[in-house]
Amino acid sequence: QVQLVESGGGLVQVGGSLRLSCEASGLTFSSYAMGWFRQAPGKEREFVGGISRSGGRTYYADSVKGRFTISRDNAKNTVYLQMNSLKPEDTALYYCAADSTFSSTTVNVSINNYDSWGQGTQVTVSS
Repeated sequence: QVQLVESGGGLVQVGGSLRLSCEASGLTFSSYAMGWFRQAPGKEREFVGGISRSGGRTYYADSVKGRFTISRDNAKNTVYLQMNSLKPEDTALYYCAADSTFSSTTVNVSINNYDSWGQGTQVTVSS
């Protein structure tokens, strides 16, 4: 049974930083591309960024490009989301997700490509 457990969320002031972690179990982690999504109240879940199976390729939403960085440690079955220069509009519930893509370089942006999801961790940016 695949489990994804996010951690690291919290309350931070504008301009601050947070590092989210997502630990995976029940899967061959290096065979999955990983993505981060977020959902604010009253809004649809949206793609934040993703990383390919090997970690060699990343892709970000325009809204976070240059501020957020995704990385992964396949030895620890963990993917990270480093968030800098946080803005109030970054406030949301953040989810990690696993994509069993056959491609070693693909980073999918669609929710429909992701097979497994964590429960989410709340990020609140106060102004």
